[in-house]
Amino acid sequence: MDTLYPVILSVPPDKQQLKGREKVHFLSHYARVAAERSAKKSGLRLTEFIKNPKGVPLPAMGYWWSVSHKPEYVAGVVSRGKIGIDLEKIRPYTAGLEKKVADETEWAIYPVARSDLLFRYWTAKEAVLKLMGIGLAGLSSCKIQKETSDNHMTVRFQDQHFQVEHITFDNHIAAVVTDYHTRIEWIFDDPEEINI
Repeated sequence: MDTLYPVILSVPPDKQQLKGREKVHFLSHYARVAAERSAKKSGLRLTEFIKNPKGVPLPAMGYWWSVSHKPEYVAGVVSRGKIGIDLEKIRPYTAGLEKKVADETEWAIYPVARSDLLFRYWTAKEAVLKLMGIGLAGLSSCKIQKETSDNHMTVRFQDQHFQVEHITFDNHIAAVVTDYHTRIEWIFDDPEEINI
């Protein structure tokens, strides 16, 4: 069984202070550094990150890739099959976001506070939509089916079921999904070891 290596990098404090386009450019680049490290750990080599005109990552050299970034962390992953990764900071939110992320049937699946589930649902769905090459417009068609463990969740989209794996760290949550069965080993790298 193949092992998938999603890589999470903490953003150096000086880079967290960047503003506007400079910040977006850095985070986008740094997320690709995470993806490169994922490829290397898997014994793969990915030297270009191509997107279609809608901004959807395209396979390069036969490998799929996905990235996500927030001000404090970035995530990247490379795979032999379709892949999706998402990263969110756990933070206060409005009730309107609950309605956007899931319907009442989905909320009823688990008898816990919605605040404990919202970012798990959000990242699971967004990772699946990234795997499918569809933006957030597909969010309402993406449905939580069941939680199979504390860090796994099944999501249905277009009559397909996807097993999503989560990891929670430093008030953040990340989710990864692939279209083939694999073992997942999360990698956290120290930015001081990385030449930025």
